[in-house]
Parts: sequence; structure tokens; C-alpha cells
Amino acid sequence: MITLLLIVLLVSYLAYRKAFYSSLHRKENIRSIPNSEQYAKGKPIMLELIDEMEKIPFEEVRIKSFDGLTLYGRYYHVKEGAPVQIQFHGYRGTAIRDFCGGNKLAREMGQNTLVIDQRAHGKSEGKTICFGIKEKYDCLAWAKYAAKRFEGVPIVLSGVSMGGATVLMASELDLPQSVKCIVADCPYSSPEEIIGQECGKMGIPAKLGMPFVKLGAGIFGNLKIRGGAEEAVKNAKVPILILHGEADRFVPCDMSRKIKAANPKMVTLETFKDAAHGISYIMEPERYGKITAEFFENCGI
Repeated sequence: MITLLLIVLLVSYLAYRKAFYSSLHRKENIRSIPNSEQYAKGKPIMLELIDEMEKIPFEEVRIKSFDGLTLYGRYYHVKEGAPVQIQFHGYRGTAIRDFCGGNKLAREMGQNTLVIDQRAHGKSEGKTICFGIKEKYDCLAWAKYAAKRFEGVPIVLSGVSMGGATVLMASELDLPQSVKCIVADCPYSSPEEIIGQECGKMGIPAKLGMPFVKLGAGIFGNLKIRGGAEEAVKNAKVPILILHGEADRFVPCDMSRKIKAANPKMVTLETFKDAAHGISYIMEPERYGKITAEFFENCGI
């Protein structure tokens, strides 16, 4: 019996390390882009955008999370009184890489930006990546910070991949009135669904793997796997734009379709035929820009 318990704990710990753990001494490469054929065309463009963004002056910003972590962000100023877009990157991603295109687009639209290191990433504290479950409250904290600092200025919440799921999961929270809309690029429908999918890719049936994942998350990460974007948007308080590449092999485009179906009156979905995960803007910058600009205009921004 003790042996079985130890085996269960060991497997659960390994599941936690694989899915959730982030080293406190992490070193993240902002120029790390997949070498697959899907990214071959976009990689040189992304590297150029990353280098461009790194040269722009910014202000370092830090706030406290609801559970006491110090969260870090970069503030890029374009002009006084302009809308502020708060940008959240993806799972094990970096703010500069994941938003090298989205930040350029925001700057071109005349928006100031807060580019966030999610908890357990970059310069933000934490060792457990929570797939949006706790990050949604970090999103709320950043929104409150921006609303206080930039009083009366419209705020946009935007995210890519896990960042997209994060801002969608925050859509049901009591956001400041100055938050006018949400933009989510290639979000997943729920933490459980995306983790279960990754279990399947490793040859582990979700029904077999998820109990160990949930146990490991609870014991070693103080995290309960529950909820998600699909559930949260049913109670969304602001308009939502979702953008998703139909060639996405990591987060299937159907997940965004499920999210839209949960609240079709509040959610607009636009897809990009040949775009892989997180590079819809890179593949079709003009169309992407036109869609977002029209959405912002409709939201009074």
C-alpha cells in the first residue's frame, strides 16, 4: 500500500514538473522560435520585430499579485492620453517574442502598451504556471493598476495562447470600467482540455493522465484545475475579439469556435487559413490590423 502511494506521488510530482513547474533561476531566450516548416516564412520577420522592440525605450513596472508575488512589466509610451493595451504572453513564452508583432501593431495604432511577464515567467516571481487559473487575477491587478495610473483612458486586455486564455478567463471578473474590450489570439478553451490534449500527444490517454496532473498540481503547486475561457466568456462584461490560425497544431482552432459558441453575442471570431500557432499577424498583417482596428472602433476606441 505504501509502495503504491509512493508511486502515485512520484508520478504526480513528475506531472507537476512537466506541466506547471518553472525554475526560479529560469533563463528565457526571446529569440527562440520553432524551426518547423510552419514558422520558416515568419521566423525572419519575427526576429526583426523582436530586435526592433528591444531597441525601444521602456519603463520597468512592478505590482503585487493577490497572493503576494511581485509581477513585472514593461511600459511603452507612445503618446499622452492614448488608450493602453495590456499584453499577456503564452505558456513558457516571453513577452517580447510573443508580442513582437502585436506590440508593433498597437504602437502603429497610437496605443501605449503594458507588456507583462506572466507569473513564473521572465522577471515575475512564482514557480508554478497556472494556465490562466491564477493569472486571470493577475490580469485584474494589472487592469486596476492601469486604470488608476491612466485615469479615464480606455484599456484593452490582449493575450496570445495562454495569455489569450488568461484575458478571456478574466472577462467574467469585476474589471475596471475603463476596460473596454478584450482581444485573444489562439486561446485554449480550458486548462483541462489543453493539458489533456498534450497528454494524448505523449501517448497517455487523458482519462489516465489527468488524475495525476490534477493531484500533482494540487499537492505541489497549490492549484485546482478548474474553469476556463469557454466557461468564463458566458459571463463576459466587455466585447471580445478572438483571432486564430486554422493551421494551429498546438491549440486547435476549434477551441476558439467553442469559446465563441459559448457567448456568440459578445464574441467575434476571425480565422487565418495558413497561420500556425500565434503567428496570424505575421502571416497576414494587413488583414489582422484591419480586423482589430475595426473592432476597436466599434468599442469606442
